[in-house]
Amino acid sequence: MAIFWLITASRCSDNHTSAFDLKVTDKVLAIANYERYCASCHGLNMERFSRDDREALFNTPMEEMMAVIRDGDLLSGMPAFGHVLSEKEIKDLSAYILTDIKDRSLTHDYRPVIGSVQQSEKIAFRVDTIISGLDVPWGMLWLPNGDMLVAERSGHLFRFRDGVFLSMIEGLPPIYAHGQGGLMDIRLHPDYRTNGWIYLAYSTFGAGGPMQGGNTAIMRARLDGNRLIDKEELFKGLPDTRNGVHFGSRMVFGNDGYLYFSIGDRGHMANAQDLSNHAGKIHRITQDGNIPEDNPFLQTIGAMPTIWSYGHRNPQGLVKHPETGVLWSHEHGPRGGDELNIIHKGLNYGWPVISYGINYDGTIITEITEKEGMEQPIIEWTPSIAPCGMTFVTGEPFKAWNNSILTGSLSFRYLVRNEIEGNKVVHQEILLREIGRVRNVDMGPDGLVYVAVENPGVIFRLTPVNQ
Repeated sequence: MAIFWLITASRCSDNHTSAFDLKVTDKVLAIANYERYCASCHGLNMERFSRDDREALFNTPMEEMMAVIRDGDLLSGMPAFGHVLSEKEIKDLSAYILTDIKDRSLTHDYRPVIGSVQQSEKIAFRVDTIISGLDVPWGMLWLPNGDMLVAERSGHLFRFRDGVFLSMIEGLPPIYAHGQGGLMDIRLHPDYRTNGWIYLAYSTFGAGGPMQGGNTAIMRARLDGNRLIDKEELFKGLPDTRNGVHFGSRMVFGNDGYLYFSIGDRGHMANAQDLSNHAGKIHRITQDGNIPEDNPFLQTIGAMPTIWSYGHRNPQGLVKHPETGVLWSHEHGPRGGDELNIIHKGLNYGWPVISYGINYDGTIITEITEKEGMEQPIIEWTPSIAPCGMTFVTGEPFKAWNNSILTGSLSFRYLVRNEIEGNKVVHQEILLREIGRVRNVDMGPDGLVYVAVENPGVIFRLTPVNQ
């Protein structure tokens, strides 16, 4: 997501509904303001928070709630609304959150019961819970022996076998687990059986430590039992910032053997058009961290040599077509304007010069959606689905879905299936409504689909059933 209210549990007071009673007309306006400015990121019932964060939020003193709405919060990426809402509107909105939204959240079903068998347009499939008890699972991979590694955004890497927890992987690098940052994607080298390399995308500190902030980094390492060894930091993004938003980051090995990975604009829109930094870009490096000689900006003075494409806001999906090898990516728009793109060498994808979205406070980012020299998305999602994680469906079990992209939706808590013909999306289907905030989706070595959701963190396995 592009926005989080990170209000710590230490901010507690005894808020009483009677203290915040609103006149009917004031409440109507507060509801309208909540739905206009808050719900797209936080949900109608604050369902996009974890249980603990919701509890802390609803125990926030009134004055602090008003301050965070009025002034925003730089570290978490919460925008300020003091320039579009009056002081009274901010007070009434705060009261509405601390009373009606709080009361409604107590009875809202954050994870409705999903039928064990789901019927899609082309196939019926069973939904099995294989791992539970997680928080925010990000990356998933399978070792040759069938063990599954799951990366938690909090900075933990877990090992499972047949859904049973085996161990925590030790020896991880220093991780800047802050806001949307933390331990993110994990990938095996295509020749893992020979070289043993595991690649990690994570946010890490700058040279000045946590007070300086951080940015996305890429490391490779080997597993020795349950410990990472032979660790090599291959890449560290710049600039470092204390903003807690838009780290990216997904990784994929291309057909050329090189590693591609994404970094978001880190909450500063101008970064995406500035070739002198790494933010708002998709990058390409060799498997050992060197710069390929045909990278498009290698000879451009002042440009970061790892850049493959630019003008991206926050790409949290990056995959290659299983047959053609063409790179596909999706990225978060602001309020509206999420994009699905085909990624080509050296091209500019437009953010923030062109966009189909607007600011969270309703103000205009740009008046144009097209410009010469800037790429158009294959499709755009308005309202935002907040896409996260994606995979191409391949293999016999889900043959009916082959040549489809599965994408997770954080906002609407479902899975999206887009059918692809050539370079076009010809059909879209919504799957698993209300399954939860989908953080990742991937194909397992068994040909089945695995879906990771967060808060609480669960990994589901989808298995086709006989018709």
